[in-house]
Order: sequence, then structure tokens, then C-alpha cells
Amino acid sequence: MTMVFDDEYYMRLALAEAEKAYELGEIPVGCVVVAQDRIIAKTHNLTEQLIDVTAHAEVQAISSSANHIGGKYLKNCTMYITLEPCVMCAGALYWSQISKVVIGAPDEKRGYTSAGLQLHPKTEIVSGVLQEECRMILQDFFKKRR
Repeated sequence: MTMVFDDEYYMRLALAEAEKAYELGEIPVGCVVVAQDRIIAKTHNLTEQLIDVTAHAEVQAISSSANHIGGKYLKNCTMYITLEPCVMCAGALYWSQISKVVIGAPDEKRGYTSAGLQLHPKTEIVSGVLQEECRMILQDFFKKRR
């Protein structure tokens, strides 16, 4: 039996990272970066743990991935992120020149598309992968905090 490593498979791993964030009291956003069918980074939000507003899952993943490959450009890499990146993270993704970004749930309030921004012109974007699951973990988190 052969395992299928498709967008849903990797997004489920990103959701597992979001669960880790949830358990830590962080906004539950998870991220996985894949290069040549190998996971090179798995991260989640750490803004509360690190007392750092820039410690979003995407920023953590970009830094970890660049360190892993030994260069600042993430060409031939795919990022799976459970929530649409914010403006800050979109800027970091733009400069990393990542090849592909797969997004779970949209962020109508703080996502980069609502600000009218785009990622690097060569970055392929796929949206809506496991959207309902990605949205539900966030809704549950904020419902319990209120």
C-alpha cells in the first residue's frame, strides 16, 4: 500500500500543529513546509510563549526552513498553513520567494488578501484545503476564550 502525500495530508499535519498551539493557549495556527516530498519545518504560533508579536507560525517556519536548506530563498518549497497569512507574514513569504502556499481557512479581517496584497508573482497559491476543519479549530478557540 502506497501513502498519498497530497495537500490534504500535509494540511492535516499543519492542523496537528494548530492543536499544539491551542493546548498552549496560542491562537491555533499551524504550519508545515515541504521540500522534495520531505517535511523541513513544522511550527505553530508562539507569540505568547516567546512574548514576541512576530512569532507567527509562518515566520517560525520560514526561519526554520531557511536554516534547514542553508539559504534565504524557499524556492521549490511548499508551505501548508491553516489560516490565511496576515500582512506581516505575507511580506515575509514574498521575500522568501516560496514556490507554493496552501491555505486552509481564509481570514476576512486580517488576511493579506483583505489588505489588497499579493505574494511573490511566482508563488502558486491554493486556498480552501480542509477549510472547514481549519476554521472550526479557530472558532472553538475564540468561543472558549469569551
